[in-house]
Amino acid sequence: MKIPFIKCHGSGNDFILIDELENALAFTEEERKHLSLLLCDRNNGIGSDGILFVLGSEKAEGRMRMFNSDGTEAEMCGNGLRCVARHMIDKLGRSNIQIETEKAVLSVSQVEQIYPSIDTFAVAIEPVSFDVASLPMNFSAEQAVDVEIPELSERHRFTALSVPNPHIVSLVDEVKEEELYEIGKKANQLSPVFPNGVNVSFVQQLEQNQIFARTYERGVGLTNACGTAMSASSLVSTLLGTNELDTPVVVINKGGLVHCIVTKDGDTYRIQLRGNGTNVYQAVVEVNDNMQAFYVHSEERFEEENKAYEKLQNYAASLIGGSRA
Repeated sequence: MKIPFIKCHGSGNDFILIDELENALAFTEEERKHLSLLLCDRNNGIGSDGILFVLGSEKAEGRMRMFNSDGTEAEMCGNGLRCVARHMIDKLGRSNIQIETEKAVLSVSQVEQIYPSIDTFAVAIEPVSFDVASLPMNFSAEQAVDVEIPELSERHRFTALSVPNPHIVSLVDEVKEEELYEIGKKANQLSPVFPNGVNVSFVQQLEQNQIFARTYERGVGLTNACGTAMSASSLVSTLLGTNELDTPVVVINKGGLVHCIVTKDGDTYRIQLRGNGTNVYQAVVEVNDNMQAFYVHSEERFEEENKAYEKLQNYAASLIGGSRA
């Protein structure tokens, strides 16, 4: 089976994008799972955080399904949605379109660059809910805002929300990756509290409307960036901290940076995520019939946009002193 693909990333959160519609492909659910396990493997595969499958839609210009590297499907992926937005906008020649996701049809558009020479795409992160049942999360109250989760940690307080992926966010004085890894791993083994798993983020306020976010992503582990986590982190740091509504919050991550704009209409919060959708290279992968082996050929790299993004990464690293322990 020959499968054309694009290796791409949003804030260093990298994906294999496969356009089923353009390339006359139609995978079964088991094939999507097996492809994710085979191709995303960083030791023996192409290597990525997941696969973005682009399909036709009766409700929008296209449909996105995102499978994690462990073969599970995510409800939503903000960084992946920007990559799909870029792909569809390039293909259709329009700057404003809609993409169908599992939970909602979302508006996506090409907007003003967040950094020189970085084509920037804005995506709506919806729906947002603080109802613990929406994660789901088993908790003693309907919401869990700035609370202790005794089964998880005695040192940190968390806020739970779905965007629509399940997240818990903790505001910290310093992001410690080893501690985040242990808590994230534990949270995803804590099925009595999080039956479907959960994404865990530590967020450090750097200055007004500027934060550093690090995430343990469900089905992936520690990742350079998670779009819905950065969105959730922006909202929680606005709700509990000093960041402002209706104003871009600069979210710095290991892979670069994005802008998130949090708005409120009555009791409803909305988040717009703005950032890159960078193509690394395009190629063809040939997979054998039982999806146990593959090889890649016809690779074509996008050198100029990769060099431009490297400059953004260096700038983002300078804002957090290069790295965090």
